[in-house]
Amino acid sequence: MNYKTSLSFRKETLVQLLNAIVIHEDEIIEALHDDFKKPAFEAVLTETNYVITELKDTIKNLSKWAKPQKVFPSILNFPSTDFIYKEPYGKVLIIAPWNYPFQLALCPMIAAVAAGNQVVVKPSELTPKTSAVIRKIIEKIFHINHVECIEGGLEVSQKLLAERWDYIFFTGSPSVGKIIAKAAAENLTPVTLELGGKNPCIIDETANLKLAAKRIVWGKFINAGQTCIAPDYILIQKDMKSHFIAYLKTEITKAYGENPALSPDFARIINTKNWLRLANLIEEEKVIFGGQTDIENNYIAPTLIEENDMESLLMQEEIFGPLLPILSYEKEEDIKTVISKFEKPLALYVFSENKRFSEKIITQYSFGGGCINDTVVHFSNKRLPFGGVGHSGIGAYHGRLSFDTFSHKKSIVKKANWLDIPLRYAPYNDKLKSIKKILKWM
Repeated sequence: MNYKTSLSFRKETLVQLLNAIVIHEDEIIEALHDDFKKPAFEAVLTETNYVITELKDTIKNLSKWAKPQKVFPSILNFPSTDFIYKEPYGKVLIIAPWNYPFQLALCPMIAAVAAGNQVVVKPSELTPKTSAVIRKIIEKIFHINHVECIEGGLEVSQKLLAERWDYIFFTGSPSVGKIIAKAAAENLTPVTLELGGKNPCIIDETANLKLAAKRIVWGKFINAGQTCIAPDYILIQKDMKSHFIAYLKTEITKAYGENPALSPDFARIINTKNWLRLANLIEEEKVIFGGQTDIENNYIAPTLIEENDMESLLMQEEIFGPLLPILSYEKEEDIKTVISKFEKPLALYVFSENKRFSEKIITQYSFGGGCINDTVVHFSNKRLPFGGVGHSGIGAYHGRLSFDTFSHKKSIVKKANWLDIPLRYAPYNDKLKSIKKILKWM
């Protein structure tokens, strides 16, 4: 079957996928909880409903997105009509992460299918229950030559990367992203790399501290901090620091109770390996709130850490867990000193009522995307491209841009035959002045 030429087939298949996800939603939510105790609310908000919404939007707009786009022609080609045709790349490999295992496997897959590609999805082996449900749904809806789900660990990923692909889409860490890019380069395969980084959260003296604390606690500790766009560290004006810490403590307790280990609304660390990595970052003398750990349940409490040492382990790499270091600054120049120590982050957040300050921050620094006076929520707008820059990623997707990501844009000029202007043909003789005049006005 030639999937790339049948728009009706793509739509029909995506409708079947939508129905299957709705039917299996409770099973997906249960699998996410079994894998790392993801709360049902977070599972619906950030996984199942997100995918369902993406599917509905894709089905609704697919015909419009796939239609050849007419563009204004060049005067040099008069008379002509010019178009951009969208065609599938061909065979696409999608390697998904464990932190949002359903959403980050299905959303790129939906776009790749919509664009007419054949797809192999490799879900994370660290979330086996969720991966099994993904495979079950895919096998129920798709022919194996159209979309295939292949489960497995590192060895499977290595075998897949050894194959030749027309496009690779990877979500994960910068270190693995480099491996993906190197493998893709062997065949000049285009890639989208959705990675991460140390995302700063800057707070000045004009910020609404109470509201900022509430929004930062939610954005940082949703999914137990295992979110690529979560605030990685706080950088607050020195005089505001103690007041802000008090608000943070209050908001954490409001959200998760006196003992977050008993809260049904707080997820767990994905596995013992990651738990050990995070636990090793905690220096007890720096902990100002939280710090409790339980290796048997892969639990680490929402933890606030007073950090003054830029060379500490905590500040060396993306934390990806429920540890929030709090640094302070005195002058604006201090902000640059801190941020410039790291690669370009995937996200940046600034809390301020000073529009000049906020605008200066978001224009001065390069990062994937972010918010003023909030965290994480830019991800939810399908009209905003989502992706990193530099070490935080290559390429972007969401909404229509997801379809475009998995489509090659083919330029076509349709030239009319009723007129053939001789200017471009040799012999050129005295045509140079004429062509210069035309080019000047282009």
